[in-house]
Parts: sequence; structure tokens; C-alpha cells
Amino acid sequence: MESVRFAGFWMRFWAYLLDLLVIGSFNRLIIYPVFRALDLSIVEQNMFTPIAIATALTFYLYFVLMTKFLGQTLGKMVFGIKVVNLKGETLSWGTILFREWIGRFISSTILITYIIVAFLPKKQGLHDLFADTSVVHER
Repeated sequence: MESVRFAGFWMRFWAYLLDLLVIGSFNRLIIYPVFRALDLSIVEQNMFTPIAIATALTFYLYFVLMTKFLGQTLGKMVFGIKVVNLKGETLSWGTILFREWIGRFISSTILITYIIVAFLPKKQGLHDLFADTSVVHER
């Protein structure tokens, strides 16, 4: 059996920050100008404004689609890490949706749950534990 190197907290943190930069850039280059062209407000006063919904969709679609089709986001590609199913199976839609949508929502609500990555043997976040996934270094 091949040895697997799990990606730790800091590697995942920097990849996530790069992903946020990509998503933010996309929103500012594409979503905001479209809203301005349609004369829609880009002011977020609550989480149910059209711009808040559009940027949240951009965020979740980015993570869901990139992880499903490539096993990694652009941030993970740059840092040479990827999401894997711990059972060795292909990442299913159910696993991805649970990990990236529900699990990430829970993790972002209780920020301390991201820090557990540093202390668990398989370097899993709460969203990884729920989905039976982890992030590993590519070969």
C-alpha cells in the first residue's frame, strides 16, 4: 500500500486563501459589472439580497464543480494538494455536495472547527469528517 501524505492546516489554509482570491476576482470582474449593467444594487444589506445570493452561488459552485471534476480547486492545484475519498472511491456528487455545501457551511459557522485539521491524524476538517474525505499531497 502506498503511503499518503495528508495536507496539514497551513497548506490547506494558503490554498483556501488563493481560492478566495480567485472567487473574489471573478465576482468583481464578472458578477458586479453584470449587476451594474442591469441596474441592480451591489450593496449587501442582508444575506438574501440578489448580490449576496449571486456571490454565494459563485463561491459554492466553484468549490463543488472544481472538486467534483478535478478533485481540486485552483488553490489546491498551486499547492499540489487534492481532495480524496478515504475509502479510495471516486468522489460522488453526494460526497462533494455534502463536503462543500453542508460541511463547509457548518465549519464556517463554527470557525474553531477548521483548526482541528492541525490536530487530527488524517488532517481532516469537520467537513472532511462528515464526508469521509481528506486532502493529500499529490505525487
